[in-house]
Amino acid sequence: MTTRQRIDDTHGFVLHTYPWRETSLIVETFTREHGRLPLMAKGARRPGSAVRGVLMAFQPLAVSWTGKSEVKTLTGAYWLGGQALLCGIGLLCGYYLNELLLRLLPREDPHPVLFDRYAATIRALAEGAPTAPLLRSFELALLQELGYGLTLDVLADTGEVVQPDGRYWFVAERGVLEAHDEMGDSAAQGSLLDGHVLLAMASDDFSGTDTLAQAKGLMRRLLQHHLGGQQLESRRILIELQEL
Repeated sequence: MTTRQRIDDTHGFVLHTYPWRETSLIVETFTREHGRLPLMAKGARRPGSAVRGVLMAFQPLAVSWTGKSEVKTLTGAYWLGGQALLCGIGLLCGYYLNELLLRLLPREDPHPVLFDRYAATIRALAEGAPTAPLLRSFELALLQELGYGLTLDVLADTGEVVQPDGRYWFVAERGVLEAHDEMGDSAAQGSLLDGHVLLAMASDDFSGTDTLAQAKGLMRRLLQHHLGGQQLESRRILIELQEL
């Protein structure tokens, strides 16, 4: 028999909300200690609701809930403060991060390190930091936290260390392989990268122009692989805006 759970004032963020019946909301929440979980906010759409103005994305919250089913009942939420609002391109990047978490993060699987990285990334976006390094760093951290094992500084087949002046393929489900003419299908399924780029990524250093350019292609390919080819709506909007 499932035990009824009661959690008070745990740190979390709202990833997404959608209407439930006439006056309520289902709130997809990312919490530090309990991972991603849906909460039913009863009456949250009523004008006089105490949580109506609190359940905002990209704002640090303390949330409380109770229940034993998959969807728990929100019993309280309050703003923890100290966070500027996202705007412009930073806001779109925030929605992109939230969509990644919703698509890839299993429910009720705690990832406190990833939660802290998410909070720091949202804070940096609000402060106007360059978006590309933040996104690549978060994407890499997300895949690492989910156990997809991105070893970037060692060859997958020989265990040799990646050399800065070398050229390599990164193939999903295999890892880093030395580039040569006989790669065949592996090359078609992988991303070609410079050794110094792989080493920079392994050190979470996305300051170089080459690193940003090559990492963007690699991370897009890896995320598409783990998303099963599904297109992210937030990415589509970002691409359309860039084209404009």
